[in-house]
Amino acid sequence: MKKDILLNDGDTSGSKDVKSTAGPSQINRRKFVKVAATGALAFSIVPRHVLGGTGFIAPSDKITLAYVGCGTQGLRELLPLLSVPGLQVIAVCDPNRDAVGYKDWSKDGLRDDIRAAIGKPDWAPGGDNAVAGGRENGKSVVDNYYANIRSGGKFKGCTAYADYRELLEKEKDLNAVKIMTPDHLHGVFAMAALKRNKHVLMHKPLSNRLLEGKAVIEMARKSNNITHLVPWDSNGSMDKVMSWINSGAIGTLKEVHNWTNRPVWPQFPTLPDVAPIPDGLNWDIWLGPEADRPYSPNYTNMVFRGWYDFGGGSMADMGHYSLWTVFNALKLEAPTVIEPNLSHYVGMGNYGPDFVNNDFSFPMASSVRFKYPANGDRPAIDLCWYDGGMRPQLPDELLNNNEELPAEGMMFLGDKDKIIAGFNVQNPRLLSQKKMDAVENPQAQIKESDKMAAALQLFVDAIKSGKQYPGSFRDAEHITEAVNLYAASLRVGRLLKYDSGIRQITNLPDANKYLSRNYRNGWDPASI
Repeated sequence: MKKDILLNDGDTSGSKDVKSTAGPSQINRRKFVKVAATGALAFSIVPRHVLGGTGFIAPSDKITLAYVGCGTQGLRELLPLLSVPGLQVIAVCDPNRDAVGYKDWSKDGLRDDIRAAIGKPDWAPGGDNAVAGGRENGKSVVDNYYANIRSGGKFKGCTAYADYRELLEKEKDLNAVKIMTPDHLHGVFAMAALKRNKHVLMHKPLSNRLLEGKAVIEMARKSNNITHLVPWDSNGSMDKVMSWINSGAIGTLKEVHNWTNRPVWPQFPTLPDVAPIPDGLNWDIWLGPEADRPYSPNYTNMVFRGWYDFGGGSMADMGHYSLWTVFNALKLEAPTVIEPNLSHYVGMGNYGPDFVNNDFSFPMASSVRFKYPANGDRPAIDLCWYDGGMRPQLPDELLNNNEELPAEGMMFLGDKDKIIAGFNVQNPRLLSQKKMDAVENPQAQIKESDKMAAALQLFVDAIKSGKQYPGSFRDAEHITEAVNLYAASLRVGRLLKYDSGIRQITNLPDANKYLSRNYRNGWDPASI
């Protein structure tokens, strides 16, 4: 595939009816899932995409891709990507060279998944021989997969880079990138790729700064390149919920509540201790656009999400999976008021308790209420987010039925009835009914690996057709606005009033500094 192919600049088409989960620029969620399911079944009958056999795709027709971010989740998502016949990974990138100091859900789980995927039962990550990670592991996985599973493809091996800027400069025949870095690099890296006419597949969020996220979206809208934010593929259907809301079953919708058990990582109340930089880690490149500071392992790997500079907190981590489809269905755009409630940390000073002023780390637990004004026929709505084990008030209907709220979930409150559902809006029920209605779940019988492969095929198809598809950066503006205002409100610990027209907080002007980023020399989006 030629990298300079001209693409049509068009959004996805689909239903504009508020009864569906899709907005004007998106297809119906259920149709999307059925398309993905069909793709997944197609993958299951192609025998491992051995080149020259069934499913053969000539090397010149493959989309060349650089895989950026080789931490544990990066390597985990690399495996199904390698199975997609239309993609060819030609480079990997990570500032960390070796598998040293990584954390994961289990010690050997990722290693064993890699062994199975590449057909090498003796593969080991090296480094500290604990958890896999780092660019050398990324390169090893790619090279072994193509040698053992796609043998005969004349693959010369992928190149490993520490610096993304160097990768973009040297890989002249690159078509696309997948970005799996910590949050603070997302916006800068996405803009650098779009500026060079690359297609971009990226994990959430678009950015952990509001104005940077807006800049990414604006660049994507002006570009012919395909963009896609990965969590869209895991959003649930709002069809049943909207049918109840539009039929008046719960009366007038007043509030939406969404709660998670995140964080499942430590969020530190004080700055971490300084430690020596591990051999093989380029700390300067890891910091990227953020201010220089001494290295600590408590900034990196699984714990970066808890720091305002490097992560986006629990809502940026999980809200993209649960709320994006809700935003579309209810036509939620920009909030006017953001009201935070958060835990605090008390230390012991010289003479008594000492409240620690913390604007560097997310709190251990919080709830944030967003007030959204009326939009067309939809009245004003409050959206309430909870994390750290906090949950909304238990409805009387559940109390009287000896039920409790689950650890994670979603609830829609009307003035006549309530709807309760799983975290991703799955299995919704009216609380006036004691038994759940049967709800179609077209994803239930599809393997997770097949769903991921099918979603990746949609990215390939979109690049070849030149047509944007659901979950593009263009569609992510309002969820991006919410997760970054969530962070800003927690950082100041105050109610914020927000004017989306001027993109400013109006009642507390000093808080506007948390909507943007001060770029280090060499990392301004205009310069890379």
